[in-house]
Amino acid sequence: MEDKLCLTCILPANFPGVTFNADGICNHCQSFKGIAILEEQKKQYEKQLLELVGRYGKKSEYDCLMCYSGGKDSTYTLDILKNRFNLCILAVTFDNGFISPVAMDNMRRVVEKIGVDHIIFKVRFDLLKKIFSTAASTEIYPKKTLERASTICTSCISFVKFITLKMALEKDIPFIGYGWSPGQAPIQSSIMKTNPALIRMTQKVVYDPLYKIAGDEIRPYFLEDRHFNSGKEFPYNIHPLAFLEYNEGKIFSRMKELNWERPEDTDPNSTNCLLNTFANQVHEKLYGYNPYVFEIAKMVREGVMTRQEGLRKFDKEVTPSAVDLVKEKLCI
Repeated sequence: MEDKLCLTCILPANFPGVTFNADGICNHCQSFKGIAILEEQKKQYEKQLLELVGRYGKKSEYDCLMCYSGGKDSTYTLDILKNRFNLCILAVTFDNGFISPVAMDNMRRVVEKIGVDHIIFKVRFDLLKKIFSTAASTEIYPKKTLERASTICTSCISFVKFITLKMALEKDIPFIGYGWSPGQAPIQSSIMKTNPALIRMTQKVVYDPLYKIAGDEIRPYFLEDRHFNSGKEFPYNIHPLAFLEYNEGKIFSRMKELNWERPEDTDPNSTNCLLNTFANQVHEKLYGYNPYVFEIAKMVREGVMTRQEGLRKFDKEVTPSAVDLVKEKLCI
């Protein structure tokens, strides 16, 4: 990471758009309105979700389609949506070819333990290999989209978002759940009605670059005109960890009760994906900062973790064998 960091959070001086005042505090920390206001917002969003569950729950075969990666946060979210909000859930996992074997085992144990249906959607690897290997060497998206995720991860999450949205529309599921940490997306987006016009525009941003790489082969994984013209109501996106308590100690304690084990073959900012280490390394070489730094800095700023805990997220050296495994599989 860059030597000059914000003295309140951990944003580096080379992060896009960051500035520092005379005291070494970044502009994001300066504009933060404070934990008391944030806590009041959290109460309002939890109340809103309860109201929406009361309005839309039990009106379809499933209440919620959960994007389930098998990692710590998505597992905890799955548990909360099932056991706290009493939703009937269909968990869907996008298999990108790099899920840790431990994460795969975790998913099998967890869905049995808490009682949810589970689909693993495995996209053909020759297609993903073509996309990931291109993303490792080419800037295929606008730079603004890469501030919080690498090119490789942006490609991967695009498949996740549109495969699950397509599935939710076709099954009339009113909610799509995400296991995003409080740092990955603002609280204002924690409960958001999906806007078809906006979705059409955001899909185009990722679809066009991917189409240049793989052509018509990517069509099955994205929305078509029939989805926009069907007259069906688009679902709500929800990520409740933005407004519920987020304490990693308590989360890991609950994970143990669910027979979830932490993988040893992933980096400190992932508990499911083997591709993550390589994707981060590529991003750091191109832009000079880790794509997780904005997320971790936000959690430090909001009191979710201490500054020292945030810095430790980037202490671990990259394991060459983990990177070599990915490069070999992608033929890089």
